[in-house]
Amino acid sequence: MLKKGSKLNSILTGSCPKCQNEPMYEVKNPYKLNTTLKMHETCAHCGTRYKIEPSFFYGAMYVSYGVGIAFAFAAFVVAKWFLNASLLATFFAIMGTLIGFMPIIMRVSRNIWINIFMSYDKELDRKNP
Repeated sequence: MLKKGSKLNSILTGSCPKCQNEPMYEVKNPYKLNTTLKMHETCAHCGTRYKIEPSFFYGAMYVSYGVGIAFAFAAFVVAKWFLNASLLATFFAIMGTLIGFMPIIMRVSRNIWINIFMSYDKELDRKNP
């Protein structure tokens, strides 16, 4: 499922969408909040430039909305159907999930956005830096 060369691998690992050998982010931990979205300018392995144009990642905000809805729906299902929580407790479960997972949602949204525009290239994977 997370086979190298798949978009899902690049999205979930945060690796370069072209070669999938190097991480795109300077700090691996998304919960270091002052560095959550700090990215390398280019891939150290293949030289792929991550910011295709100025303000490229503004489009990730639209993806973030959908990813946030998915997390909120998952929290709703767990709270309401599995734990049989009240409406108020379900609301707090959804809010807690969205706040708690916000750094991950932001990174995954950026990963999805860049993978829409770039694809894996076996030749770049084999290239030595």
